[in-house]
Amino acid sequence: MSEVKIEKVSRRKFLIRTGLGTLGVLAFGTYVSRNPMRRAVFEMVEMMIPPYSGTGTEANLWFEITQDNKVFFHSPKVEMGQGTFTGLAQIIADELDISIEQIEVAAAQTDTGIIDSGSTGGSLSIASLWQPLREMAATMREFVKQEAAKKMGIAASRLKTENGLVSSGSKTMTYAEAIANISSWELPDTPKLRPIKDYKLIGKPVKRVDLKAKVIGAPIFGMDAEMPDMLYAAVVRPEHIGARLKSVDTSAAESMPGVVKVVKNDNWVGVIAKSFSEATAAKHAVKIDWNIPKKWTQKDITDLLKVGNGAKMVTQKVGSALNTYEEDGISLEFSSPIGAHAQIEPNGALALVKDGKAIVKLSTQVIGITQRQIAEALEIDVENVNIIGTFLGGGFGGRLNTLHAVVAALLSKEVGQPVKYFFSRKEEFQNDNFRPPTHHIVKGKLNANGMIDSLEHHYASGDVAYGSVILPEALHTILGTDVGAMRGGNIMYGKIPNRRAVQWHTSLPFATSWWRSLGLLANTFAIESTIDEMAIKAGKNPVEFRLAMLNDEGYEGRTKKVIETAAQKANYIEGVSGDRAMGFAASIDTGVPCAHVVEVSIQDGEIKVHKVTCVLDCGLAVNPDQVRAQCEGSIIMGMSAAMHEKMVISDGKLVPTIYGPYRMAMMRHTPEEIDIHLVQGADVPLPVGEPPLGPIAAAIGNAVRRLTGQRLTDLPMELV
Repeated sequence: MSEVKIEKVSRRKFLIRTGLGTLGVLAFGTYVSRNPMRRAVFEMVEMMIPPYSGTGTEANLWFEITQDNKVFFHSPKVEMGQGTFTGLAQIIADELDISIEQIEVAAAQTDTGIIDSGSTGGSLSIASLWQPLREMAATMREFVKQEAAKKMGIAASRLKTENGLVSSGSKTMTYAEAIANISSWELPDTPKLRPIKDYKLIGKPVKRVDLKAKVIGAPIFGMDAEMPDMLYAAVVRPEHIGARLKSVDTSAAESMPGVVKVVKNDNWVGVIAKSFSEATAAKHAVKIDWNIPKKWTQKDITDLLKVGNGAKMVTQKVGSALNTYEEDGISLEFSSPIGAHAQIEPNGALALVKDGKAIVKLSTQVIGITQRQIAEALEIDVENVNIIGTFLGGGFGGRLNTLHAVVAALLSKEVGQPVKYFFSRKEEFQNDNFRPPTHHIVKGKLNANGMIDSLEHHYASGDVAYGSVILPEALHTILGTDVGAMRGGNIMYGKIPNRRAVQWHTSLPFATSWWRSLGLLANTFAIESTIDEMAIKAGKNPVEFRLAMLNDEGYEGRTKKVIETAAQKANYIEGVSGDRAMGFAASIDTGVPCAHVVEVSIQDGEIKVHKVTCVLDCGLAVNPDQVRAQCEGSIIMGMSAAMHEKMVISDGKLVPTIYGPYRMAMMRHTPEEIDIHLVQGADVPLPVGEPPLGPIAAAIGNAVRRLTGQRLTDLPMELV
């Protein structure tokens, strides 16, 4: 605790199941039983919420009670704008019996002993910490009561807690007074948690705990990080895909003003200087000859990444395959492009390496993994690396790969001073871990009643989860599929008697990895567009068409509720009304059903989205305002990807490298209204940040189909 010397820490561990252990058992089972068992596991993994599996599971490591009776919470998850810190503070306040104003939240530094072995991502922060955080807050509350009872000479059972006070009759003591001068910690057993109905803050909107810092522009982001006597670095990297350093001449750069040292590495050259401008100027004076084995073209990638190429894995198989076409058959082909993360804050880090120890400040989604990477690169013990996570100026999976932090640490080691290194905007675009392009073929057949008899989805993608830092490489060999590219790839309609999904995995020559919603956006676009086309062919209302293909129980029952609510709230009508039409689409991701109805017109040859009605079943919404805000953000990001964003390859380089040419949704593209409705189909919090991305592209495409008769099948969508 703050201001208290901790001589002994109870090693009692909370009952937190490790998600990696569970996954290991499942993976072994799938390897032994091969494909049928694999597919059962795939469906489970798609709906599974991995629990917290990090270190530091003692309550008195997570919470500090300060002398002014505030509570400082060391969060194993970081804040990247989604409001996670606020939701976590609400959970803490309700079990610890303190007000939200008494809580301050920050990402846990690795030297606190709290290290998340995974990441902040997958929309899992609130969902995965829901149970353990309540347990720890309740245990901490009981510990405070226990210590107050000793000082008051009153049985703990006679004490009550409220707003950071412990009282019995006229006797009152603050939490800070109760734990003052404690040198030995013996935490009590975790008490029974309170019923949800008794919570005062959970389920209610509260203002964000980070609001003031962001409004006043406080230095809370990675780019704001400072240390005394710090230097600055710029790094020369190859522009061409696959290029390797052949020869380098740094003599001109070394003599330029402000340059402290030029460092040569295997495939990059770093210039350390007294200012960013001096480092950047010297960077341009470095002469490098690159070995470029091949100048890739966009056509090369398009030809490489196609259904039928690469490693095949059947991720869903129910009934018989669709091998014949009759007059009621349909086949459509879809694609999505390379996508950049394009977050406002570029990647970078501030590192100090000296005397065998390292301190690194940065915006990252993988604090624990970054610690291990830097320790390995510096060849020092992991305990000698302290990672200080900051607020993130945008994440979206773009900060799951933090090799730039390793570069900063290696540069600092060369000079024994703090070195701050951040990507330029061009470096950020060219050295991103991109959303891989995809290719899809969806084919289906109607039965005599005008319902779907068979539906197959074949989808080709580059790496998403495979090869990333947060999943072991062996997992792909065992499972035979990229579980990230698979998101949304299976067909969710359980009453379709014959359905199949097949993944075709191809490794690409440039880095690809996680991007918000992973494969969900492209996969849902392909499947839901095809289902919509089949509804039109059958002459059926697309909402009723979908409802008839879903079972009433489990996830499908919850999905039916979401679809029904969306159609009702949007007053969905089929066909064209004036110059507008509505489009409908739905998806389920990580156990969270979502449905969108969009209202669209065509203005000056471009698609204009006027209104989006979104219905989401995220279970218990800890902070409904926060959930709605995340839905709005996902919808706008999905619209941007669906109608604007695209990276291409030109002359062997990934382009564009600046905003503007890299088109994104602007304020003028924002719908006049985004109407969010929450349905609670579970009594625990479920993921929020990614599921609303799923249906948006398909819903827009389905509306355009009604307006123009065109079935748009390529992202970003452009009218012909």
